[in-house]
Amino acid sequence: MFFKKNKKEKTPQELIAQIEKLEQNINFLNSEIEKLKKENFVQKIGIIRYNPFSDIGGDQSFSISVLDKKDNGFVLTSIYAREGNRIYAKPIKNNNSEYVLSKEEKEAIKLCQKN
Repeated sequence: MFFKKNKKEKTPQELIAQIEKLEQNINFLNSEIEKLKKENFVQKIGIIRYNPFSDIGGDQSFSISVLDKKDNGFVLTSIYAREGNRIYAKPIKNNNSEYVLSKEEKEAIKLCQKN
């Protein structure tokens, strides 16, 4: 027979124990979710495209800022030129960097605050 059950039926005590175990698992998962909410993770992204050189057409360069809820993260800048492409990354802490930020990088960070 295809539909024959091979498992024995559980007693009420076994079912109660299983439900209690599920409740423990749910409580554990809820506490893990609350911990994750408190952790720092990407919450804001700002991107700006621009043309840093007048002799090259199009806005092929960009700055993108990626910040958490405490305004920590990084800004990534790609400068496109005929000779090649340069990429720069700068850490951001409290919306500032220990490195000099270009006006485009500052603008990308400001765009994060709007999101």
